[in-house]
Amino acid sequence: MVKAVASDLPEQTGSRYPSPHDEPCQARVWQALGAPFGLTQFGVNLLRLKPGVWSSQRHWHSHEDELIYMLEGEAVLVTDAGEEVMLPGDVAGFKAGVKDGHCLQNRSDADAVMLVVGSRDDRDHGEYPDIDMKFWPGRYSAPARWTRKDGSEF
Repeated sequence: MVKAVASDLPEQTGSRYPSPHDEPCQARVWQALGAPFGLTQFGVNLLRLKPGVWSSQRHWHSHEDELIYMLEGEAVLVTDAGEEVMLPGDVAGFKAGVKDGHCLQNRSDADAVMLVVGSRDDRDHGEYPDIDMKFWPGRYSAPARWTRKDGSEF
């Protein structure tokens, strides 16, 4: 396949986080734009956050770069530096290995739509500074694995 129409791609919803950390992310909706082409070295997702929904828990990656480009609506980017409103045309990037926890929260009354691009590295691991949770390598070759920061399983 050389071309696809984004609106024809399947939508995915929810979160793989263990309960109760999944709750603010359950209603997020995304489409994996690279999936029809078999892309494996980076991910490209069209992400829609309904009002009140978060993109993720605030997190950082050891081996993966991330880039966010706002297309529609507004979302609050929450980082270690504080909070900033992102509007259409705004871009944010997070370099692998920088322990700057980040996520987007839709605090508006309309949907927020963004393009999220990230590298895919099976060595990637990281943690969530606001909650007692870490993620471990192997998310692309094995089922996702989250633990508490002391290493105990959920």
